Amino acid sequence: IAASPTPDWRLLFARGAAYERLGDWPKAEADLSAALELNPNEPDILNYLAYGWIDRGERLEEALAMVQMAVDANPRSGAMVDSLGWGYYRLGQYDKAVEILEEAVELEAGDPEVNNHLGDAYWQVGRRDEAVFQWRRVLTLEPDARMRQDAEAKLESGLGPQPKIAAAGEAVADPAPQPLVR
Repeated sequence: IAASPTPDWRLLFARGAAYERLGDWPKAEADLSAALELNPNEPDILNYLAYGWIDRGERLEEALAMVQMAVDANPRSGAMVDSLGWGYYRLGQYDKAVEILEEAVELEAGDPEVNNHLGDAYWQVGRRDEAVFQWRRVLTLEPDARMRQDAEAKLESGLGPQPKIAAAGEAVADPAPQPLVR
């Protein structure tokens, strides 16, 4: 059986996802971008690649447009709605982020990352008690070690989300932390 001259987008997507999970973003980005070229309207590719950029504070406007396309195609996907809300958060549009992340939590109530994102957004709009509630909730949802440490650090320090640093060394969207007022 002869090999196809064009790779299957699903294989590129799967390998890109595997590279991302292994922490090799350059290889992940290359495979996800190649998969997107082969299937430019696939919501899963649009969301995965765009979320990678959003989480790194890169190409935010382009990523937000891609995630919006994914959500338009699959509006009941909590993960995709979360990506959209997180994009608005990274752009500093915290009120819009809260609105969308609340919807994401309704769709994916048991996802620690979605709850963590909502807590961060609540913090930025001054809804501190609700932020603390969300971070405490994260700890009840079996988060991975990184997310557990993040939620615990916000709760223990009383400072809320810490500024994120983009790959280029520039701070992205998270303003200086404010003390937790109880």
